[in-house]
Amino acid sequence: MTHGSHAPAHSPPLKMGVPIPNGKLGMWLFLGTEIMFFTAFIGTYIVLRMGSDGWPTDPNVTHIRVALGAINTFVLICSSVSVVLAHEAMGLRNYQRATRWLGITTVLAFVFLGIKSVEYAGKFEHDILPGHVSESQEAARDKLYKELDKACGATALRSEQAKIRNASAGGKGADGRLAGIDARLTELGKVEASYGPLKNDLKAGTVTLLESRGRLAALKDFFSGHTVHLETHDAHEVEVIEAARKKETEALTARISEEDKALFRKNYADIFTGVHDPHVIVYGNTFASIYFTMTGFHAIHVIVGMIMFGMLLFRGVTNTLGPDQELFVENAGLYWHFVDLVWIFLFPMLYII
Repeated sequence: MTHGSHAPAHSPPLKMGVPIPNGKLGMWLFLGTEIMFFTAFIGTYIVLRMGSDGWPTDPNVTHIRVALGAINTFVLICSSVSVVLAHEAMGLRNYQRATRWLGITTVLAFVFLGIKSVEYAGKFEHDILPGHVSESQEAARDKLYKELDKACGATALRSEQAKIRNASAGGKGADGRLAGIDARLTELGKVEASYGPLKNDLKAGTVTLLESRGRLAALKDFFSGHTVHLETHDAHEVEVIEAARKKETEALTARISEEDKALFRKNYADIFTGVHDPHVIVYGNTFASIYFTMTGFHAIHVIVGMIMFGMLLFRGVTNTLGPDQELFVENAGLYWHFVDLVWIFLFPMLYII
């Protein structure tokens, strides 16, 4: 080596890949697939919505609660803020504060699911479920007839009676069971007779949907002992329904004795719980399918996020939360922001537009 020459500088070793932690890269790749997943749902919704003339948009018909959706939007935005503060506390090595913010995020997630469960309960109460919605007056009357047929359980009891008779040669045990069923059917026969005229008119197609709503309301009033509220907002509909309701009430009072009336209210006050006020919702089954698919999958993602926060909270309350979990908190936060962002799209599409 000549005087004054310098040894060649050593180049730093090459590092392959993106200069971010593997876990964070994996989370971003995963979120990319999730974006495609929900984009497919949203795209399908747009196509079906734009191609369905008469899509249900009235909240009084679909029982969409815009106020509850707005509250849930605010709850998720607050939870995104709290998870950011949790990540900031992790960077400052303040693990107690991080645990508190993670706890607040988890509580807000529970609030979101609680409100969503209230919304779902309303859908089940009004039977706005895929495959259950009547999209024409004929379908609504047919559905009401079937629900009335099952109301008191006499149909199922007669089926059981027939099975016992077919399977038995008339033994003593079978006779005892049949005697009990016969006595029960005798009582249920009186109950069936009370709404038999409505069933017959529905089967014959001689009653309109509005009249059937009024007559069903009268039956519910008669059995429960209090006036049942009907969700009707059109003045003409109210007039028709209430006229049919009054006429059916008078007919029930005339043909049913006070003794049977007392029996009905004592033993069968809730007999019409599974009989829904008949409504027509055009494209209702498609709407219900989309609503439950999109909000249901979003709720599943909320639960997954809660599991992640639960794991971190366990470490926090056991004083094992440390620097090794900082990346986990960041990844959980990224996932949670995605869940929040998806809801920001779902809320206006399903609740407002």
